[in-house]
Amino acid sequence: MKVQKTKQGVILEIHVKPRSKEFKIVAEGEEIVVFCREEPVKGKVNKELIKELSRLFHKKVNLVSGFASKQKKVLIKDAEKGEVEHVLLHK
Repeated sequence: MKVQKTKQGVILEIHVKPRSKEFKIVAEGEEIVVFCREEPVKGKVNKELIKELSRLFHKKVNLVSGFASKQKKVLIKDAEKGEVEHVLLHK
């Protein structure tokens, strides 16, 4: 899993697959794949991603890079690496 601890929190590297039937997160080896319901138009996928991850981790989430890409980096504010990995593995 590509999880990196920083001073602000934890950065996750994820691969987004838009237009899925349901929102779900799957850890495939080293890659974290996030299936989003929205289509990639006018930032809809990014909004859904931030909203759902904030709900999952109960923390503020910011998109760091990959605004127009399927490869994204998100910052989970004030999170610990261990708790993020735990939530992802038991999702």
